[in-house]
Parts: sequence; C-alpha cells; structure tokens
Amino acid sequence: MDRHEFSGLTARDAADMHRKDIEIQDRFGVQLITYWFDDDRQTAFCLAKAESAEALRALHREAHGGIPHQVIEVDPRTVERFMGGIVEHPVGEAYVETAFRTIVFTDLEGSTDLTQRLGDRRAMAVLRAHDQILRDAIGRHGGSEVKHTGDGLMAAFPSVAGAIESAVEIQRGFAAEASSGVPLHIRIGMSAGEPVTEGDDFFGAVVQLAARLTDRAKPGTVLVSSAVRDLALGKGFVFLKRGSLRPKGFAEPVQTFEVVWQEPIPGSDATAVTSSA
Repeated sequence: MDRHEFSGLTARDAADMHRKDIEIQDRFGVQLITYWFDDDRQTAFCLAKAESAEALRALHREAHGGIPHQVIEVDPRTVERFMGGIVEHPVGEAYVETAFRTIVFTDLEGSTDLTQRLGDRRAMAVLRAHDQILRDAIGRHGGSEVKHTGDGLMAAFPSVAGAIESAVEIQRGFAAEASSGVPLHIRIGMSAGEPVTEGDDFFGAVVQLAARLTDRAKPGTVLVSSAVRDLALGKGFVFLKRGSLRPKGFAEPVQTFEVVWQEPIPGSDATAVTSSA
C-alpha cells in the first residue's frame, strides 16, 4: 500500500491518475486493486500487488509523476479489516473517501454467565462463534472492526445502509443459531456523523451516542439515532419510534428508533426489512 500527499487535488484528478496507472500497470508487473482519496486531508492510498516498492514507484512516476511519499508491505486482510470492504468503483470515476462514519456497537447479553453455565471450553467455543458471526456480517457490508469490547465489537461503516444491513444480518444470524445451539441475545446501537480519529480508533459524540444507545437497546434489537433513521429514508428499511432519551453528557434529548428486521420485504433483497405487524 502506498500513501500520497497532495495540495489542491480534486476527486476527478485522483480518478484520472488511477486510470493512467491502470493503463500501463502490466509493464511494471503491478496489479492495482483499488484506491482511497480523502479530499479534506488531501491524501490518497493505493492498494496494489507488486514485485517491489520500487516497481510501484516506477509505475506512478511513468503514468503521472505522482510518486508516493511512503510504500509499505501489508496483509490485504488487515487492510480490509481496518478500512472496510474493498471499494470497487469504475476506473476513471471520481471517488472521494469522507470522514463520515456510521458507528456501531454490539453487546452480548449475559456474557458473564456463560462460563458458569457452560464451562470454560464450551463457553470459549460459543464466544468464538459469536465473534465470527459479527465479523462476517461487518465485513460483508463494507464495515471495519475498530476494536473488541469484551462482550462485543465496535465497528465503523462509510454508509448508513451498510451498517443497518450488517446489524440486520447479525440479529438474523443469532436468531437462526438459537434453534440449534446456545441462544445468544445481542444489543446493537448505532449513530452517524463525523467522529474524531486518533490512530486506529474513533472518539467523540458520535461514538459516545452509539455506545449509549447500545446500553439502552433491548436484547435482540437494533436501536439507532434519528440521524441514522433520516439518512436511511427511502432505502427499504422500516423503523419503530422508541421515544427520546437524554444520554449522559448530552445537553439535549435524542430521538431513537428501532430497526424492524424480522421479515424481508417481498420481492426485495434479504437485507431490506419491514414490520411483521
């Protein structure tokens, strides 16, 4: 992966540079997989398969002269886990990576009792299966795992729809597992905005609100802020109004909504949800 730093570059400029790279990449033994461009920070990252860092630099030098400031060897799985699902967009199409994120927390109900009920070995097996269901759903819908919280995960998504789809898949997955194994009940809370970033973590009001919503969610539900609900309008989701709450540290009450996930909309994909009432 390489990192470029610019001044005054536009999304169209970045797309043109990527297109020029693609056109001649075979000459340098390089396969460009995707790129990310942050307009606000004026930085770009390219993910590529190459024989060496110098081959990647030589490609960029020949194609457009935009030599990367840094090239590092990375495990693609680590990149996907941190930055979310690999972004696929047509070559030459302007694309911008923004600071906006949908923050999601999950919490396992009764996790401290598992060991007493099941014993060490079986409890650990159940928790590993729990983590895998979460990570699979997060990855499939373009999210990135931020950290493990002990009883669940914190994840970040570039889109509200992807976050809701992931949450729906998680709840359906655990509902299906309940009939064949140890029933697990998950709380999910979600908010959206521009969190503060530091290192590999996210902070700020958006994160705090998602955590508070998780604490207030009932087991087996997905509780979201009004911002999430508003941004998801027209995308095939149905919400139940759950009233307002005043989270600790917030000056004003926050309107909350519950995602209805039990039944798919007839004729739509599996991630769209509708009320069964």
